[in-house]
Amino acid sequence: MATAPVPRTLTRAQQARRQRVIDAAMSLGLGGGYEAVQMRDVAARADVAMGTVYRYFTSKDHLLAAALVHWVEQLDARLAQLPAQGATPAERVIDALDRALRSMGRQPQLAAAVFTTLASPDPAAIQCQQQVSLVMEGIITRAIGVPPPPDVSDRARILGHVWYSALVGWVNGWSSMSRVHDELAVAIGLLLPTAVYAPV
Repeated sequence: MATAPVPRTLTRAQQARRQRVIDAAMSLGLGGGYEAVQMRDVAARADVAMGTVYRYFTSKDHLLAAALVHWVEQLDARLAQLPAQGATPAERVIDALDRALRSMGRQPQLAAAVFTTLASPDPAAIQCQQQVSLVMEGIITRAIGVPPPPDVSDRARILGHVWYSALVGWVNGWSSMSRVHDELAVAIGLLLPTAVYAPV
């Protein structure tokens, strides 16, 4: 059920309704994963009409992808209040990404639901996937700090890809959270060596 795109600028009331829909989807996903998020149930829990849900989200995948955007934006806001800790760029990046891992590890059903949408071909969900990549790149770049390597954007983007692919293994059940941490640590060590930033 597709509708016209949501206007770029929402009123405060529209923003509040949209956020209620996201919160409802996250609540349902928290308890039952991807299959538990049904648009009719989302509308009921958010106390909005079905048409309102589809006004803001073209599909379930779009809605859950937007929930992932909200999740990483919350992480970004927390890191702005309490920046990543560590004496080196590598230590700060692993601290920032570990915070994301801990948050998702506490809510595995929801993490599985939102990460499922990262493979969605829905164009609206793809836009959310791009937003997630940009937010994660910003989180990693800020954790690297100054002076940054000349190719900091490339390194941050690659680390974001490793973060995503390692988490997919955990979501799909063939990897553990400790293994995700270890894989991130290896990638960070390779891309952010302590001694020098010169490309190899």
